[in-house]
Amino acid sequence: QVQMVESGGGLVQAGGSLRLSCAASGDIFSINFMGWYRQAPGKQRELVAIITNSGSTNYAGSVKGRFTISRDNAKNTLFLQMNSLKPEDTGVYYCNAQSIATMKYYWGQGTQVTVTS
Repeated sequence: QVQMVESGGGLVQAGGSLRLSCAASGDIFSINFMGWYRQAPGKQRELVAIITNSGSTNYAGSVKGRFTISRDNAKNTLFLQMNSLKPEDTGVYYCNAQSIATMKYYWGQGTQVTVTS
């Protein structure tokens, strides 16, 4: 099992920045991918960014150039630096970890990000 705890959400004006963190614990050696998803009110959960164990990254088109995903392997922590925030970035952001060997997905509890215009 893998436990994940997010932090760093909050309320910010458009154009501002926030940095999300996700601390992972447990059977982290089984994890191949880590990422951030978000869910806006009335919408489905969507992928924001993902990072592999080797550090390769991929971003949703709507956040490319504004958001940066990174990880500190020594501290088992995942980050999402969000710059130039827009009201449409508002939602609950979830940390995610995926294991190919066990075919399991793990989720954090979510952290609210609200961007006002």
